Amino acid sequence: MQSVEVLVIPQVSDGALARIANVSPRVKVVDARGWFDAEIRATWPQWTVDRYLGARKYPASTLEERNRALATAEVVLLGWPPLKDLRGRAARLKWVHELPAGASNFFDTDLWGSDVLVTTSRGLTNRRPMAEYVLASFLHFSRGLNFSYRDQRRHLFDHQTYNPVLLRDKTVCVVGAGGIGQEVAKLCAAAGMRVVGTRRRVVPAAALPPGFARLEAAHALLNLLRKSEFVAVCCPWTKETTKLIGREAFAAMRPGTVLVNIARGEIVDEEALLDALAEGKLRGVALDVYVGEFERPPDACLWDDERVIITPHVSAGTDASEHRGMELFCENLGRYLEGRPLENVIDWERGY
Repeated sequence: MQSVEVLVIPQVSDGALARIANVSPRVKVVDARGWFDAEIRATWPQWTVDRYLGARKYPASTLEERNRALATAEVVLLGWPPLKDLRGRAARLKWVHELPAGASNFFDTDLWGSDVLVTTSRGLTNRRPMAEYVLASFLHFSRGLNFSYRDQRRHLFDHQTYNPVLLRDKTVCVVGAGGIGQEVAKLCAAAGMRVVGTRRRVVPAAALPPGFARLEAAHALLNLLRKSEFVAVCCPWTKETTKLIGREAFAAMRPGTVLVNIARGEIVDEEALLDALAEGKLRGVALDVYVGEFERPPDACLWDDERVIITPHVSAGTDASEHRGMELFCENLGRYLEGRPLENVIDWERGY
């Protein structure tokens, strides 16, 4: 039987390499961990590589070695940031899997819109920790804990500013009811909240995912926002969702709304967000992402507003990893060898 060469680029564990090799005797694993780090550092913003590329753990490689490995690879496993010119250098390439979840990670690469099958770990990257981040943010602002930092700095309590509200019986709108959005719904429902949301395809009431009281098509977003006190942005970043949470959305929100974004910064119009904050429309905002996060620090206005929590894309982090990206890759590798359809293939037209 013909072997399939799998080029592994990210710094995964030795156990992960063995797991890939054990999928089938036909699998030939090429260990290129760390080989392309210098190229990635040269082509991505310094802000990005300093945050996401770890210290060198593996031997360096020559350009000739790297090109030779790419020329014979049929399957490539990628991390973040990815190679930008992978398609042009890998003549035999049939399939790429990225361990992260975002299809938008490929916007600036030659894989976007190409003839290569590209799969992601969408919906499988630590859903529970991300949902806990959302719920923690809701609790933080509903109890007014953001004001405690100011009181501590001044060594003076101001009881009137806290104005706590109860989560129970409040409505949360989950924008994007995929795997992560569904986990958010479960936790919020367990806290006694009423959960509504949007998704590309509407499902009948009998087939609603656990936790949801109602799911609507994306065009119903404004109507759902009018009835919600809390909003969680969990949808992919596509052309259609760029600035989805814009001036119309903020105008539709109820006074005192809490907004949490764990998706991509570009989904929220930051100018409109800053205006909504200036107008006193929002009780609080938690951003684990922001516009241009892979190129620069956040806007100073976001840093400095006590109603804003901003974190460096850490909502998926936890002491107990629930990342199933490698598991999906190995499952898909088995499917690939058997000629069966792969899961989580990016639809270039849809954008994820």
